[in-house]
Amino acid sequence: MKLLGFWLGFFLGLMAMAQGNNQGLPFSGDLETHDPSLIRAGNTLYVFSTGDPNRGLGNIQIRASQDGKNWKYLGTVFDQIPAWITQAIGFVPNLWAPDISFWNGKYHLYYAASTFGSQNSAIGLATNTTLEPKSPKYKWVDEGMVLRSSPADSFNAIDPNFVRDAQGQPWLVWGSFWDGIRLQRLDASGKLLGNSLYRLASRGGGAIEAPGIVYHGGYYYLFVSFDACCKGVDSTYNIRVGRAKQITGPYLDQNKVPMTQGGGSLLLKSQGRFIGPGGEFVYDDKGTFRLVYHFYDRDDFGFPKLAIRRLEWIGGWPVVSPW
Repeated sequence: MKLLGFWLGFFLGLMAMAQGNNQGLPFSGDLETHDPSLIRAGNTLYVFSTGDPNRGLGNIQIRASQDGKNWKYLGTVFDQIPAWITQAIGFVPNLWAPDISFWNGKYHLYYAASTFGSQNSAIGLATNTTLEPKSPKYKWVDEGMVLRSSPADSFNAIDPNFVRDAQGQPWLVWGSFWDGIRLQRLDASGKLLGNSLYRLASRGGGAIEAPGIVYHGGYYYLFVSFDACCKGVDSTYNIRVGRAKQITGPYLDQNKVPMTQGGGSLLLKSQGRFIGPGGEFVYDDKGTFRLVYHFYDRDDFGFPKLAIRRLEWIGGWPVVSPW
């Protein structure tokens, strides 16, 4: 028991250092996140992020801030991983890459469940009418499966992102590795509409994931992450972007290289203590575009942390603002 108490104390001490060693960052509080997405509800900002089985939190995590700087952990979306996931693809230790949006009177949370490194994956949907945990109306409703992939498919059903086109039509973009990033229309319930798949980006089986699309100035901008995630300070993640006149593409980078042929202009890479930026989400916050992502903190044991930075637009292309 004494040995158990020692290791428990040691672990909690590391966690305390991880949350406390944020000197030099513009944020404070509980920042340990992967694949964050952001939304504003009233006067509160909410961040949803990948579950962390190492902390006993395999479900989608939720954090909130009143000022966008100090973040507090609120809990998880579900108490346990939905049964349909285990039935469809088997055991998964955690749920990945949530995407939060509000439309048709509800908050829609898309997320991925996958066996790491394979196409045995699914995208699910949960809805809620409020994000305020103290509200009597607060309840996440499991809407079940939206999309499934298997080793027979040329895509992988992970990293979903909801987007509306200029006419208000909802779409879902997703994917990674294999033959890359895919797009499909959604119906009014948030499920897939029809069977038309659009291929947006690929590196010929190489590392590309975490897609997100925003509309600005007459163009659709496709953001993706290149290279290796989830290796702490050895991560080589970096954020790339291309643009198109139509949401279905073709997306070209600044050198006119199609993203279906490996193109993608570099937006953000490792710098100083900020290693492997990626898992990005771009949020239109009342006309201000914010790049939300995680990085690995070189100065804090390589822990993954939340970052939110403003996007400026120069010559029709996004540029990340300084800290």
